[in-house]
Amino acid sequence: MTTDLSARVRSTTSESTTTAGRGTRPRPPFGVSVISILAVLIALFALVPLGYVAFMTGATGWSTAVALIFRPRVGELLLNTIMLVVFTVPICLVLGVGGAWLVERTKLRGHRWWAVALAAPLAIPAFVNSYAWVSAVPSLEGIWSGVLIATLSYFPLVYIPAAATLGRLDPAIEQSAASLGLGPWAVFFRVVLPQLRIAMTGGGLLVSLHLLAEYGAFAMIRFDTFTTAIMTQFQSTFNGTAGNMLASVLVFFCLILLLVEVRSRGTARYARVGSGAQARPTKLALHHYQIPSQLALLALTLLAFGLPILFVFRWIFAGGAGIWSADEFLPALLQTLGYGTVGAAATVVVGFPMAYLAVRHPSWFSKMLELSNYITSSLPGIVVGLAFVTVSIRLVPGIYQTSGVLIAAYVLLFLPRALVNIRSGLAQAPKELDEAAQSLGKAPLVSFLKVTLRLTAPAAAGGAALVFLAIVNELTATLLLSPNGTHTLATEFWSKSSEIDYSGAAPYALLMILLSAPMTYLLFQQSKKVAGQ
Repeated sequence: MTTDLSARVRSTTSESTTTAGRGTRPRPPFGVSVISILAVLIALFALVPLGYVAFMTGATGWSTAVALIFRPRVGELLLNTIMLVVFTVPICLVLGVGGAWLVERTKLRGHRWWAVALAAPLAIPAFVNSYAWVSAVPSLEGIWSGVLIATLSYFPLVYIPAAATLGRLDPAIEQSAASLGLGPWAVFFRVVLPQLRIAMTGGGLLVSLHLLAEYGAFAMIRFDTFTTAIMTQFQSTFNGTAGNMLASVLVFFCLILLLVEVRSRGTARYARVGSGAQARPTKLALHHYQIPSQLALLALTLLAFGLPILFVFRWIFAGGAGIWSADEFLPALLQTLGYGTVGAAATVVVGFPMAYLAVRHPSWFSKMLELSNYITSSLPGIVVGLAFVTVSIRLVPGIYQTSGVLIAAYVLLFLPRALVNIRSGLAQAPKELDEAAQSLGKAPLVSFLKVTLRLTAPAAAGGAALVFLAIVNELTATLLLSPNGTHTLATEFWSKSSEIDYSGAAPYALLMILLSAPMTYLLFQQSKKVAGQ
C-alpha cells in the first residue's frame, strides 16, 4: 500500500511539473482584452499633443502655414536652437564620459565621493542654475551663456548612464587589448569608447530634448529659442496661429532627433555571453595626472553645483527672515507636494496596463503602443500644455484650468519614467508564482495583488520617485495649465525672479533643491544597481 501511495504522489508531481513546464501563462487580473483596451486608450490619449499639432497645421491652411514657417524669425530661432544643440551636446559628452572614466577606470582618489558629486548638479533645475549665474554675472546673455548654463545643468544626463555602463562592462576585452601592446589611450578610444555607444547616444538625446524643452533658463538670459518664442506668442495672443506653427516646427525637430538617435545606435552586440565571473577591472594609475584630474573635477563641481548653492544662500541671507513668510511659501510647498504625489501615483497607475501587456504578452502591437508614449514624452512641456489648452477649450470648456488637466499633462510628459521601472519590476516577478497562486484557487485579481504587485512595488516606487522629481521642477506646462490660485515652488520662483526679486525667489529655489536631492541620489543608486555594483 505504501508503495502504491508513493507511486501516486510521484505521478501527480510529475504531471504538475509537466504542466508547469509547458509555460502556461497566468491569467491577467482583468483579462487580456480589457488590458489591451486600456493600453490602446492610454496610447490614444498620449497622441493628443501630436494630433493637436497636426490639426492646427491643417486648419491653418497650406499657404498661411508656409508663410509663417518660412520667415526670417523662424530661421533665426532654428539657427539658435541648432547652434545650442551642436555646441552643448558634444561638451556634455566629453564631460560625462570623461568623468565616468575617471571614476570607474582610474585610481582616482576619493572616487566614491566624486561619483556622487558628478551626479549632484541634476538636483538643481536649469532655471535655478541660470538664476544663480545671472546673480554672479548680470551681463550674461546670448548663445555662449546658454551653452554654459545648459552644459552645467545637463552633463549628468550623460555621466550617469556612462558610469553605469562602464561599471558593468567586462574588462577582459580591455586587458586583452593591452596585452597586445595597445597603450591606455588606444585602449580607451578603440575598445572602451565603442562600447559606450548606447549610453552616449541615449544621454545625448536626453540632453538635446531638454535643450528643446527648456524655457526658464534661456528666458532669464534673454536667449531666444523655439520654446521662449512660443511662450511669448502665447502670452501676447493666447492661442495664436504663429505660436502654433512654431510648435509644429519644434515637434518636427524633436522627431528628427529621435530618428537620429535610433539610427546611431547601430546593430553591434554589447552583451557578454558565457559562464564565469566577470573579471575585476584594472584601474589605471594617474601618476602626475592625479592633481590635474582632481582640480578639473573640483572646478566642474563648483561651477555646476557649488555656485548655484552659494548664490541661493547669499540671496537668502540678503533677504533676512522676512522672506520666510509661511503665508507665501507654505502653500506653494504643500501644493507642490500634492501635485507631485498625485501626479506620480496617477502616472504609475496609468503605466501598469501597458507595462503588463509588454512584459506578459509581448508583440509588435504592444511595442507600437509603448512607442507612442515615448514619442509624446519627447515633446516639450509647452507643446503638451498648448495641446491641452486647445483641446479643453474647444471640446470640454468646463475642465480648462482645472487640476485634472494639469495632472493629465504630467502623466503624458513623464509616463516613460514610470513605465521603464514598472517593466523592469514585472520582468523580475516570475510568472510561475502567479500561476502557482491561481492553481491554488486564487482569482487572477487576487493573485496579481498578492504576488505580482508586491514584487513589482519597489520598482514602481522608484518610478514614482522619478516622476515626483520631474513634477517638482516642471515649469512651462504648469504655467499654462495650472488653475487660478495655484502656487507651486517652480511657478512662485519664476514669478519672484521675473520681478527681479531674487531674495524672494531664493527660498523656493532652496526648497526645490532639497526635494530634488533625494530623488537624484535614488536615480544614481538605481543606475549603479543596474550595473551590478
